[in-house]
Amino acid sequence: MTDSPAPTPTTDPARRTTDDHGHDLVSPLQAAILTVSTSRAEADDADDPGGDQIESLFAEAGHRVVARRLVADSVGEIQRALDELLDDDTVDLVVTTGGTGATIDDVTPDAVSERFDRELPGFGELFRQRSYEEIGTRTIASRATGGIARDTPVFVLPGSTNAVTLATQEIILPEAAHLVGLATRHLVE
Repeated sequence: MTDSPAPTPTTDPARRTTDDHGHDLVSPLQAAILTVSTSRAEADDADDPGGDQIESLFAEAGHRVVARRLVADSVGEIQRALDELLDDDTVDLVVTTGGTGATIDDVTPDAVSERFDRELPGFGELFRQRSYEEIGTRTIASRATGGIARDTPVFVLPGSTNAVTLATQEIILPEAAHLVGLATRHLVE
């Protein structure tokens, strides 16, 4: 078994290129996954099907996950874990899963959006549009969102495996290399 090379900073020239239009790209991507679930965080041997699915989809696309965290539905815990990931210069983007619904303990969008320097409203809009095709009007309960925090794209997804598959395959993976390049271009110019 071959060990993976050590993660490199997002600014590593070996991972930075441009597309046919001169747009900055970063690839392969180094992602972090933050799973939010009080029941899983309190379990002795927690499973994380949503996080596992995100990691699998990134690997299938030739990228890798360099960090994973599991925290309870608490604004403070979410923000502490997110801050740690945002301070890691080898994390190109963060994908959260869980805590995006309409219940009182679904606080992930609130906790994460406080860290956004710039929102990406199109992400949540497109996610809900695509979700509507699968689950109909129940999609209005999703508060999925995205933004840039400390030069790092962050995507806030529901906890269901179907939702993370839809968002990761159809929206995040096709756009992430470009989005990371745009969000960090000023760091290498």
